[in-house]
Amino acid sequence: MLPRLPHAPWIFVFIAAVALCGATGYAQQSSQSFTMRQVLGYPYPSDLISLPDGSAIAWVLNERGVRNIWVARGPDYRPRLLTRYTRDDGQELTNLSFSRNGKYLIYVRGGDHDANWPEALQPDPDSSPIQPHMQVWAVSLTTGEPRVLGEGDTPVISPAGKRVAFIHYPEQSVWWAPIDGSQKAQRLFFDRGQASDLQWSPDGKALAFVSGRGDHSFIGIYRDDSRPIEYLAPSTSNDIEPRWSPHGARIAFVRLPGNGGPPQSILEWHRLPWSIWVADVHTGKGARIWRSPDTLRGSFPQQGGDVGLHWAAGNQLVFVSQMDNWPHLYTVSASGGAARLLTPGSFMLGDMTVTPDRKSVIYTANTGTTPEDGDRRHLYRVSVPGGVPQAVTWGEHSQWSPVVTDKGRVLAFMDAGPRQPPLVMLGQWRRHAWHTLDRDQLPNDFPTTELVVPKEVTFRASDGWLIHGQVFEKNNGAGEKPAIIFVHGGPMRQMLVTWQTMDYYSNAYAVNQYLANHGFIVLSVNYRLSTGYGHDFHYPAHWGPTGASEYKDVLAGAHFLQRDAQVDARRIGIWGGSYGGYLTALALARNSDIFKAGVDFHGVHDWSMFINDWFGKPIRRYQMPDMKKIMRIAWESSPDSEIAKWKSPVLLIQGDDDRNVHFHQMVDLVRRLQLRHVPYQEIVIPNEIHGFLRYHSWLVSDQATVRFFAQQLLHKRAGRRVELPHTP
Repeated sequence: MLPRLPHAPWIFVFIAAVALCGATGYAQQSSQSFTMRQVLGYPYPSDLISLPDGSAIAWVLNERGVRNIWVARGPDYRPRLLTRYTRDDGQELTNLSFSRNGKYLIYVRGGDHDANWPEALQPDPDSSPIQPHMQVWAVSLTTGEPRVLGEGDTPVISPAGKRVAFIHYPEQSVWWAPIDGSQKAQRLFFDRGQASDLQWSPDGKALAFVSGRGDHSFIGIYRDDSRPIEYLAPSTSNDIEPRWSPHGARIAFVRLPGNGGPPQSILEWHRLPWSIWVADVHTGKGARIWRSPDTLRGSFPQQGGDVGLHWAAGNQLVFVSQMDNWPHLYTVSASGGAARLLTPGSFMLGDMTVTPDRKSVIYTANTGTTPEDGDRRHLYRVSVPGGVPQAVTWGEHSQWSPVVTDKGRVLAFMDAGPRQPPLVMLGQWRRHAWHTLDRDQLPNDFPTTELVVPKEVTFRASDGWLIHGQVFEKNNGAGEKPAIIFVHGGPMRQMLVTWQTMDYYSNAYAVNQYLANHGFIVLSVNYRLSTGYGHDFHYPAHWGPTGASEYKDVLAGAHFLQRDAQVDARRIGIWGGSYGGYLTALALARNSDIFKAGVDFHGVHDWSMFINDWFGKPIRRYQMPDMKKIMRIAWESSPDSEIAKWKSPVLLIQGDDDRNVHFHQMVDLVRRLQLRHVPYQEIVIPNEIHGFLRYHSWLVSDQATVRFFAQQLLHKRAGRRVELPHTP
């Protein structure tokens, strides 16, 4: 028997045991419908890398939560399993790198470190009684024998392939170990700051790093214990992204202002100028060779990411800037001068790699000649000296994560279509001839042919903004259908008309496919704040805690659906995770008259709880913005502020070790819903983090999501709830 809550006896708690009973089908589904377990059964490749000489590639493959590393050597590039992990234990494999001599592969097991989390505890989503640790591992490419080198993250291998340096926590110091594991790891050197971004010199005799000092940072160089650490052109600025020149005589880096000056209100965006410096590693003296425009568009990325600083041929540096409203590639002489645009056009440049000869850059972009390419990713090549960028891939699939191999002749990358999940592709890029390396890893029961092809749509928000989205619909002539809006998280993301470039959103894409195949029309909304549509769209006024202007786009999506003759306007739901969870809760709080049900994964419900985090804890300065106004607007932009209008049922899902959105956001909202007698269900996953690490956590949550929508929307017209068959 399920426990009853004292203040709302008709509200029940949707516990994990119930969630395990996922929906395999509904009364309206066809004989071709598939299960959630099938559509979530795709393997997901990530962390694609190549050996420095290009003779091998490697990647991580997540098969229903079991993560392993695969390697393929040239010239035939036949994939083989390198590691032998067998459990869905939520321990990530990240930071892959080959030794230059091709004898070892280094990786980190245990997930990326979160320095902001108390006591720097590693995630334990499997609830193991033995505390997990983030560890640097080395595995022999000959014998396949793995060895632990030490506890830490972000390892870098010396050019000679004998030593591995890495960051050790919680003090964030630099440690090292021999790559064969023959000695215990130990601290490499002492530095007062918190180290990051380790970079070996080309000859392996020096190690550059960022020394974070709180309100400023230095670029440091360690050589050996007999010489003091050298700091390049030290100042009150924040210096980041150190990059050695090809011959090791200079280091280029990015300089940002120090964390000072009068506190700025969060109610508007502020300019963040930055510059590129080049320093002589022997004298330590540096000079600015380029400065960004002092504009919002020219600012350093303020929603995550970096500027992709790389050395190129001809004494050139390449970098990314949005100074013309689009993230584009520029080049500038290391001796100084004006920056030159390499990738003109109205599109977004994504990930990139410099070819081994440093004469070209291969990058991803959401542009091309195929209709709807604005919501895809394709690969392009541009010459550093200049010229018209050349398309490397095209068509109805998306491609990303390019890796150049075999001395620049062979290219590997990820490829996905509307029905095909991400796979590793490889071929000679000048011939545009590709073949798949891991297609045989796709399960036989994966429902490829039953998936729908999303179509791009646009509609206008009430203030005139043009909003993009994708519609998932199965054309089966069933008459009016219930509809669901999906809102992504981030918010610096873009949902595509193909399978996604991130595992979190590939999961969401699979759920949207499932919903479309089981009686719903799904609209995925790329609201303002999303990437892919220019800087001004990405940095709108009055966003989120400063006014929730992007909610107008969600509401416009609902109106778009209401105008669709195939949609039953009385049965519209909404779901999303993280920032999408926030928008889901906001929709239910403000417009329960439109949104009749929602599923909120780890959403923000009260922005005012974050104000101290944004201005630093504790706030002790006399000179501050109008905090009363900031707190009021943050509160008014929050779902909690409109709880009195919230009538629609909601399913809340969150792991209680969430390190992005504190679990108290869910605890607090549940109590408010109880007091207002709002029907809700909840799934709490002990020890799971924000982006669930275990396949089982996703399966339970996604099965619960579709079951909830079926109960609330799919059968509402019949006036009763239908008991759904259980998944064994």
